[in-house]
This record gives sequence, C-alpha cells and structure tokens, in this order.
Amino acid sequence: MSFSDYRTALVTGASSGIGAAVVERLCREGLEVHAVARSAGALDALAKRTGCIAHAIDVTDRAALARLCGEVAFDILINNAGVDRPKKFLEAEDGDIDLLVDVNLRAVLHLCRLVVPGMAARDRGHVINITSIAGNYNFGGNSTYHATKAGVAMLSNQLRIDTFGRRVRVTEVCPGRVATDIFNHVHGDDPSIRERFIDGFELPQASDIADAIAFAIAAPVAVNIGHMEITPTLQVMGGLQTARPQERQP
Repeated sequence: MSFSDYRTALVTGASSGIGAAVVERLCREGLEVHAVARSAGALDALAKRTGCIAHAIDVTDRAALARLCGEVAFDILINNAGVDRPKKFLEAEDGDIDLLVDVNLRAVLHLCRLVVPGMAARDRGHVINITSIAGNYNFGGNSTYHATKAGVAMLSNQLRIDTFGRRVRVTEVCPGRVATDIFNHVHGDDPSIRERFIDGFELPQASDIADAIAFAIAAPVAVNIGHMEITPTLQVMGGLQTARPQERQP
C-alpha cells in the first residue's frame, strides 16, 4: 500500500504531542483525518491549522466511538491516546489501575474491534499502535503502565494472526523519551518537570515519530513493518542491580 491507496484515518490522543504531529503529517498526504481527543479547544485549533475533522470524544466513551466508526470506514487506525499514573504496585490505588486499563488497553481493544473487521473485508488497512519501551523493558515506578503497554504489544501481534491472508498491516511503534508535554500531564505543570525530562537532552521530536509512522504506511503493499523502537541515541535500556536484604522488623 501507499498513501494513495488509503483515504481515511482515525487518530486518537490527537490534541497535542505525537497525536497532533501525526494528524499534521497525514493531512499533508491528502488523507481525510479524523482527530479524536477530549480537549475540544485544542482540537478546534488543530482542525483550523490542518483541515482535519475534530471529534471531542473520550476514548473510554465506547458508544461515541461506535457511532463514529459506524459512519466512516477507516483505512488507517492510529491508537495513540494514553495516560500514566507512575506508581509502584506497593502504592497503587484502584482508581489508578482502572484509568490506565480503560484508556491504554480497553479503548485500544474496542477500537480495533470496531475498525479492523472492515479493513479485513475491504482487504485494505493499516493499524498503528503506539505503545512504549515500557512494554518491553522494566524500569521503576510504572507497573500498571508497563502491563497495559505490554498488552497492546501482544494485541499487535495477534491482529496479524487474526487478519492473516488479508492486506491488513499492523505496526507497533515503541517510543522512548520524546520531547513532548506528556511529562507535564503526568507529573504536573511545573517548570522543574521540563528541566528534569526535556531541557539539556537530545531527544526525538513528535514530528520524528510522525515521520516514522508515515514511512511505515508508505511502504509497498508487500511490506509490513511490524515493530519500530524509537529512542534517543543517548538513551539505553537495561542495567543490573543487586540489593542487600533488609533486616526484618520484629
């Protein structure tokens, strides 16, 4: 497939960051892009800038998503919406767990349920699941987030099995640290957050992730780019730590 073979795209989490960059990139290719997010104001600004079609919908609103997917046959589905509440399981609360499962995993499952059968029937489609290196590597304090992203990673593999024999391509994009405002969304709107996660680092931009997604979509029909791990050159995963046993409390 190439961009000329596709006509419509649905992008979630589209109001800022990677989602907005993807909307801008796909609109430049002449696609009819439907942008979904909760923030109506940011979506309206995006629509004026790019010509996309804005839908102020929470991805946990299954009925609203079903109405949209019933009205438009999407050739491209980009599951980008996500949230995080960075806590170890020793400190996790039920509300934190439910929120991450609902947005990061359950919404992706239902959108695939709503969109992928139509792609298979038309013998044409591309699903882009934006996960995280957290789905493949362990680091501290994000247990529920890791679990939801790993679930979407496995879903991406399963979708190719479920649509075997049809020209439905599935790409999992696993970003590392990217220069977006996600850290302020997660840790609070404070200048120190940007200093901690962004300033002074050499990081990929949201547009770099959008360009990588465009590369996967534009590949020939015989090519499925299944997994893309995109990290800063100066970021690595892994490491070995050994702890001393703590004295037991009486």
